[in-house]
Amino acid sequence: MKIKITISYDGSFFMGSQIQKSTPKTVMGLFESVLLNLGITDRPIASGRTDRDVHATAQVLHVKLPAYWSDINRLKDMLNHQLPSTLHVRDIQEVDESFHARYSAKSRVYRYVISTNEENPFEARYVNFVKEIDFNKISQAIKLFEGRHDFKNFMKSGSDTKSSIRTIYRAFAYKIGNKITLYFEADGFLRSQIRLMVGFLLAISDNKLTCKHLREQLTCKEIHSRKLAPPQGLYLAKIKY
Repeated sequence: MKIKITISYDGSFFMGSQIQKSTPKTVMGLFESVLLNLGITDRPIASGRTDRDVHATAQVLHVKLPAYWSDINRLKDMLNHQLPSTLHVRDIQEVDESFHARYSAKSRVYRYVISTNEENPFEARYVNFVKEIDFNKISQAIKLFEGRHDFKNFMKSGSDTKSSIRTIYRAFAYKIGNKITLYFEADGFLRSQIRLMVGFLLAISDNKLTCKHLREQLTCKEIHSRKLAPPQGLYLAKIKY
């Protein structure tokens, strides 16, 4: 049986999601070790990777189960019993053999949370504190990312992707109280793409750059900013199939 597993995790407790030889302290490394404890030897495949300090509210994995694991509700309970509180299985569903957590995905949704509150230790791992935000400027500028673009100037150097062209279906900002959330939905994202986009938006809010500069960088005419926004405010929010 092949299953789809939806998990959430606090990225500040892991060295990223991808398995690394140098450390066992990754999301997939820990999850794979717990699966092995339960006699599941198939390696789990995730919808994508997240960097250190980046969180997920609905990351998706797939894995094949041995025949004796037919009770997926019990499996969910057993997994959560062995996993730490920073990594939680939200849901398990049986899926068709053709399902692939990464390649079957139609779009991916990320949210980036900014707080204008005074900095405090209780939110430090989960938001980016920015004292003053020009919400109107950010709301206007973020819409420029929508559409199909070559995002090579919004990609971390050293990426091994074959193409830097991506389509962003929706990009907008909304505000609740003292928190501003930036929403991005696309067919896929490049390495650190969202943090580079948010960094640019914050520069526009701070009057260091303009929408004209953003258009020039989006059309690959000129590079104006390569500043990464902090990872703490970034969340993988949903994978759509």
